[in-house]
Amino acid sequence: MKARGVHLQYRFETEGQRGAEVYNPLFDLLSAVREHGSIQHAAKAVGASYRHVWGQLKHWEEVLGEPLITWTQGQPSRLTPFADRLLWAEKRARTRLTPHIEALRAELERVLSEALDGSQHVLTIYASHDLALPLLRELASQQQRLHIELRFAGSVDALRALAEGRCLVAGFHVPPLEDSAQVFGPALKPLLKPGRHKLIGCVRRRQGLMLRKGNPLGIGSLADLARPVAGGPPLRFINRQAGSGTRLLLDHLLGEAGLTPGDLPGYHADAEDSHMAVAASIASGVGDVGMGIEAAARHFGLDFVPLMAEDYHLVCLKDALEHPAVVKLREALASPAWQEQLASLPGYEGSHSGEVLSLIRALPWWHFRVPRHGQGEAGAAMAEPMGDEGVDEGDD
Repeated sequence: MKARGVHLQYRFETEGQRGAEVYNPLFDLLSAVREHGSIQHAAKAVGASYRHVWGQLKHWEEVLGEPLITWTQGQPSRLTPFADRLLWAEKRARTRLTPHIEALRAELERVLSEALDGSQHVLTIYASHDLALPLLRELASQQQRLHIELRFAGSVDALRALAEGRCLVAGFHVPPLEDSAQVFGPALKPLLKPGRHKLIGCVRRRQGLMLRKGNPLGIGSLADLARPVAGGPPLRFINRQAGSGTRLLLDHLLGEAGLTPGDLPGYHADAEDSHMAVAASIASGVGDVGMGIEAAARHFGLDFVPLMAEDYHLVCLKDALEHPAVVKLREALASPAWQEQLASLPGYEGSHSGEVLSLIRALPWWHFRVPRHGQGEAGAAMAEPMGDEGVDEGDD
């Protein structure tokens, strides 16, 4: 097939875009045909005439030099194997690029906003990938006139960006467990200092195993990933990139289950850098299972086995708490509108949203000892009064 070029463009409109959806008419048509099984029903779904859809499909077949639809009289229209591969490959590529597209769009919005009205505050956040943060960005823009320049990175890389002064706020996630120090401690403690850094509560979300629809391999726990697949090829595990909070969580849970990374086929293979990219790989048949948040699994119609509820925190330097942009961020997190946004995401709930938290109390694995009397059960992130250093902030 002759090589074809790809051209990207963007435009300014009166209303902003939610998320980072990127559409192409070809893939909209292919998706409609696959879902509805006929040109006629596909045309109705996309709001076009049968003649238009038929003409567009023939046009794209000519452009690509390959048939896209199986045209059998009296039978439902079906995608050719080439069209099916093309559709899933585009979806996976688009899902991988979503965080980067969001960052580019946010930067262009910031430039436009500064040109039109310099009164809007701008806040740069490097954060581990999360589906709620784009909703927070939109909410803060609408209600607090705060423009959040959101850049996704692994938890470790996000904290490193904060340490290097590349952002004012960083986002990372950890399980509320006292016995997770062996994995999370070495990775995160060098980048967080009691008395110097302050946590801001954001969300609690469910992490678990994302599985192909119907769970054909019968996976019910992490330990099942290490057992041989009867009568079939080895299980294909889709991992997250090194330094991501999800990969740290996986390593911790593997240790708890008495397993090692070598027990998971695919652990050391190419990794994805977002929950959505892992889910897209599984939905397209490239993999069988991966770690991720419930909301990503539900988005792609995958099965989900919950393993852990974890806390997603934002963090900044203590001196930055009263920065006007950070104050607006905390106001957005503490608002009822933020709780309403979280209600739309499966597996999410507000957890001390907007509250300033004691770093040592919110991360119970920080000290390798039994908590002091009155600290409460493990994992309860306790709110800290503003300006109260407390004895826990100075005994690291």
